[in-house]
Amino acid sequence: MKKDILGVKIDDLNMAETLSVVEKWIWNPGPHYIVTPNPEFVIAAQTDQLFKKILNSADLAIPDGVGLKLSGVKNTVSGTDLMKELVRLSAEKGFTVGFLGGKDGVAKKCAECLLRKYPNLKISYVSSGGIVDKNGNPSQTTNYKLPPTDLLFVAFGHIKQEKWIASNLENIPVKLAMGVGGAFDYLSGSVPRAPEWIRRLGFEWLFRLIVQPWRIRRQIALLKYLWLIMVK
Repeated sequence: MKKDILGVKIDDLNMAETLSVVEKWIWNPGPHYIVTPNPEFVIAAQTDQLFKKILNSADLAIPDGVGLKLSGVKNTVSGTDLMKELVRLSAEKGFTVGFLGGKDGVAKKCAECLLRKYPNLKISYVSSGGIVDKNGNPSQTTNYKLPPTDLLFVAFGHIKQEKWIASNLENIPVKLAMGVGGAFDYLSGSVPRAPEWIRRLGFEWLFRLIVQPWRIRRQIALLKYLWLIMVK
């Protein structure tokens, strides 16, 4: 059952429940997409109605961010952890995976790192995807030639990647697409991730802020989120 948080509908599922749903999808025809709302997504959806519609139309909206627990969500699943588990599942079941987005060749680096960890992983596609604007539209020089792929991980940055998926999913040979934000950076080792004990305490956002100070602008959304749920 979906929970409504400031107009954004979220599936309150844990990791095991999410993986079970995804595996059933892969064995059956029909494209699906996953979004991973956090407080920043929720705040963006307050002023971007198209983004809100995309979030609410997703087949799964997985709660990513400890701040959502303040709104009554019981489970939180990190988007990076979910991608990692989906890759593991794919290696075990023989599903094909694709990597689209990122900067400076990080998609290729991420794919190589995961292939070393999971030698049986079947990688169908790796591309930076070129330049994508704020509405998820690629530059005119970008030409996507996606082969049939079971899971496509898209890393154009939040909002842009979700809009790209919503615009293209029906026209590409992909069973499941998921926006993964900075997951390529973390899983490739390009950006250090918070130790597990920090993540368990719910302070991964603070670790990210220390490692990437430019995120301070994005943390303003968290303050807005806290205010809105207080006055709701």
